Amino acid sequence: MGHFLVARWNGVRVDVFSIGFGPELVGFNDRHGTRWKVSALPLGGFVKFFGDGDASSATAEEAELTDDEKKVAFHYKSVWQRIAIVFAGPAANLIFAIVVFAIIYAAFGQMATPPVIADVLPDSAAAEAGLEPGDRILAVDGHEIQRFEELQHLVPLSNGAALELSVQRDGQTLTLMATPHIQEVTDSLGETRKQAVLGISASSSEDDLVRLGPVDAVVAAFTQAYSLTEATVISVGQMIAGERGTEDLGGPLRIAEMSGQVAELGFVSLLLFTAFLSVNLGLINLLPIPVLDGGHLLFYGIEAVRGRPLNEQAQEYGFRVGLAIIVALMVFVTWNDIVREVHQFLEG
Repeated sequence: MGHFLVARWNGVRVDVFSIGFGPELVGFNDRHGTRWKVSALPLGGFVKFFGDGDASSATAEEAELTDDEKKVAFHYKSVWQRIAIVFAGPAANLIFAIVVFAIIYAAFGQMATPPVIADVLPDSAAAEAGLEPGDRILAVDGHEIQRFEELQHLVPLSNGAALELSVQRDGQTLTLMATPHIQEVTDSLGETRKQAVLGISASSSEDDLVRLGPVDAVVAAFTQAYSLTEATVISVGQMIAGERGTEDLGGPLRIAEMSGQVAELGFVSLLLFTAFLSVNLGLINLLPIPVLDGGHLLFYGIEAVRGRPLNEQAQEYGFRVGLAIIVALMVFVTWNDIVREVHQFLEG
């Protein structure tokens, strides 16, 4: 929707707005000539601008355009207009997530469990570090902790690296070093994965679900979106560096399965999951891979610096390489999904 709106604001004619890819299932034309449709493969969607050769916004094989057609053609807009139009897609994903988080925090509340340790598991990383029940975690590696949920976010990102903990005990502030253990954990959806853990728990209750005022809800929503972005970027970086396994990568099968599991937890949980997916989709689209929005932004950035676009042959090679990368990634994550399902079947 971000692409569509900013394109319209910049005078670009939109030929197609599709939810999904592949053959059209149902659709209609609006008064501006845009074809709105739902397609067979629910793996995202695309917007096709006037003058595009395909859904990746590659330039069409040039038929001669009239002066009036050039005024509404995407590729005849300035490089900065094209950058704004392309960037609007991932930005809309992020804005959508922030709006969802803000509404939920204002209408239903945000978990705000005090960061006070209720229990320390024997032989755990926390026990080795000297943490005790009753300790309040003040900071982790300099990051101030106000909710236990923030600790649950930061510790897995360490991927087993040592953490500096600032702890309040009996009115005194202590500094302790803890090295999380990598263990198999099972989340609320029954998903099992390896994760860095300290081995502590906190006492939570319904009173820890705090409804926020409008301003606080928006601030908390921005913070949550930033935390998800940070977690995704760090995790991907660790995978690329070989510091984290790729078993957590999931494709359409896993997303569909998790969506069903989350839906059983209730409407609010499903909304939160949708916002989580929206953040991740926006970040994936910003990867500098031709075919994705990030690849287009890379080409347009080069054009802005050089004062002219890359030649068509270079762009064509780029799109081919990008498409090959995307196809390979889709095959890999789908294989991951199948292997996971087989393991679950054999273990069940």
